[in-house]
Amino acid sequence: MHVEIWSDIACPWCYVGKRRFEAALARFEHRDAVTVTWRSFELDPEAPRERTGGRAAHLAAKYGVSVERAREMEDTMTATAAGDGLDFRFDRARSGNTFDAHRLVHLAAEHGRQDAMKERLLRAYLTEGELVSDHATLVRLAVEVGLDADEVHAALESGAHADAVRDDERTAHALGITAVPFFVIDRALGASGAHPPDALLRMLETGWEQRTPLQVVAEGATCGPDGC
Repeated sequence: MHVEIWSDIACPWCYVGKRRFEAALARFEHRDAVTVTWRSFELDPEAPRERTGGRAAHLAAKYGVSVERAREMEDTMTATAAGDGLDFRFDRARSGNTFDAHRLVHLAAEHGRQDAMKERLLRAYLTEGELVSDHATLVRLAVEVGLDADEVHAALESGAHADAVRDDERTAHALGITAVPFFVIDRALGASGAHPPDALLRMLETGWEQRTPLQVVAEGATCGPDGC
């Protein structure tokens, strides 16, 4: 069973959703038969390399609320994250474009390190105050999860995996995904939002039950392990 998760590194609910999905998957009877793929989604594709000004002020302008209300929203999100074992530090957060970070997640997938890279980027942004648009920072974070520094630097400078990020975003649009996190099972079942682990577990169970067996419509001469 294939689970694809569209998310953004700059999305607090995406980190919470990751933790909750991991908790659900750990309880899923068929977890060893599940493949998870992280898909790219930019909440703000036009974001600058680094946004200046206070984060709360930016949120206030974005959502049309007061700065005080924006800070209350951050406090509520921090408390929610803490309930899932995450330490959000919005006072440290350096907001900026996430496109190159998404490219790095695709590069990590080629080395079987996609989940580790995604985790490291989320923690870097939401807990440690790292600027995830900065190439030197991305190289350092990638090395921490086992990637080669020279390969990462070359990929970032060359624009490698840009097409993969855009393909993910086009697919999201085609599927009607407008907010993240968004979970898709076998391109047949979807769930939007960082639901509690129990709900995500039910989603996995439903996806498993609704798998469509392969229908063989024609048979002919074949070769198998025992001969032809």
